[in-house]
Amino acid sequence: MKWENNISKILGVQYPIIQAPMFGVTTPQMVAAAAQAKALGSLSLGDLSADQCVEAIRSTKALTSQPFAVNIFVNAIPKLSEELKSQYARTKQHVEQLAKQHHLEVKLPSIDEIKFTDYHDQVDAIIAEGCKIVSFTFGNLDVQGIQKLKDNDVVLIGSCTSVAEAIQLEQTGIDLICVQGIEAGGHRGSFEDHEIPQIGGLSLLSQVFEAVKTPLIYAGGIYNAQTLWAAKILGAQAFQIGSLLLGSKESALKEFEKQRLRNAKESDIMLTKSFSGRYARGLKNTFISAMENSTMVLPYPYQNKLTGELRKVAKANSNADFVSIWAGQSINKYSSNSTTEIIQELITATENFQP
Repeated sequence: MKWENNISKILGVQYPIIQAPMFGVTTPQMVAAAAQAKALGSLSLGDLSADQCVEAIRSTKALTSQPFAVNIFVNAIPKLSEELKSQYARTKQHVEQLAKQHHLEVKLPSIDEIKFTDYHDQVDAIIAEGCKIVSFTFGNLDVQGIQKLKDNDVVLIGSCTSVAEAIQLEQTGIDLICVQGIEAGGHRGSFEDHEIPQIGGLSLLSQVFEAVKTPLIYAGGIYNAQTLWAAKILGAQAFQIGSLLLGSKESALKEFEKQRLRNAKESDIMLTKSFSGRYARGLKNTFISAMENSTMVLPYPYQNKLTGELRKVAKANSNADFVSIWAGQSINKYSSNSTTEIIQELITATENFQP
């Protein structure tokens, strides 16, 4: 395996392996540990406020002098209509009652208490902090955002789940494209939150490789040498790993969540909108079973904001039935080793593998 290529040079890393930006799982310590393995760490900023972004970036810089990416959400926010307000109130009451039936006392926020972040404010904070690699998901940056970041010599990484999305990213000048297969854990990076493309990763990667000239990163199901090589053969120059790191020493998951992962079966893993209003792949539980296919799921990000306090209370009570444990289809041992060791083991196995 020859690791050095266009992407490794662009990102300034020895190994074009990217630690996935997993909001709620990634920590500054995980990012630094990935950098220690000479890979690229990714700090997930999600929809944090500009001030919170600055705090997270500075905490990470205190742990590593190596380059790392920051990741933001660029989704549109649905207009707040009277119908949405009414639906929110019904869902709030339903979820509070469901939690109470399962011995969780929780007071969810009213719709007037919810605050949203404009990603343009995040962009300003990221530039001010001197970050030079920005990845984003749930759509594409607008023209002004792209230009502002490029004017500050920032490398842009967009996520796609279809050929059409990849073409759109390329046409707007995005530097690198992360192709996310349906196998991937966590939220789909699709531009829309409904009727999402459900294309197998290797099929999608091959099609995107034929459709665009932009260098490609692949995400979805990579957990060993064989899966990494498969992505390389089909055109990927970099390889994003997420689920492989869920049990790691630096993961923000609690021990009960890690143990639930280690006990997971193939049939436990599913796509659902129940927790956030956007499709995400993770472990089925009581909350998902109760909400799936119901009329009580709000559009993203309202559902995500609504259930945030529920997940917080459930986590504090070590209750795996009311937290979102995201994971991809490639079940693995969810090692408790450090992120550095897990990445180094993947590198060694890949170098020793004969495809």
